[in-house]
Amino acid sequence: MSTPTIGQPVPDFRAESTAGRPFQLSERRGRYLVLYFYPKDSTPGCTQEGQDFRDLYPEFQKLGADIVGVSRDSLKSHERFRCKYEFPFELLSDGDETLCQMFDVIRMKNLYGKQVRGIQRSTFLIDAEGRLAAEWRKVSVKGHAEAVLRAVAGLAAKSSA
Repeated sequence: MSTPTIGQPVPDFRAESTAGRPFQLSERRGRYLVLYFYPKDSTPGCTQEGQDFRDLYPEFQKLGADIVGVSRDSLKSHERFRCKYEFPFELLSDGDETLCQMFDVIRMKNLYGKQVRGIQRSTFLIDAEGRLAAEWRKVSVKGHAEAVLRAVAGLAAKSSA
């Protein structure tokens, strides 16, 4: 399966979700989707990123955008993380790395001097027709949610013009 590229349709996928039923991309047609990949539940950077998206969630919703977080953690871990920080959006469990491979976000990283495989913090904006509209790789958390919101606002402005 090839990695989605800007302007091209994102292949449909299904993943286990904290929403209580599987997430299916094709069911989200007609709305923008912010799909953000993060390394691990309850770590400082991932917590801050989730909180930033949470705090801006009403603005994303006004623009017709949903937010979904993805990591390799279990649904049980995701549910604890989501509840503890009151995330209003669902989290997807990608334990088998299907989505991580699809979006090419697995990288070798240094962790305390050791090489480990992990998720490179990345975000993908999928438009209402299911095409990849924008991507951010090697994300720095500070200011990232705001940058994604600006991109969604830009898409929304173009589609209403």
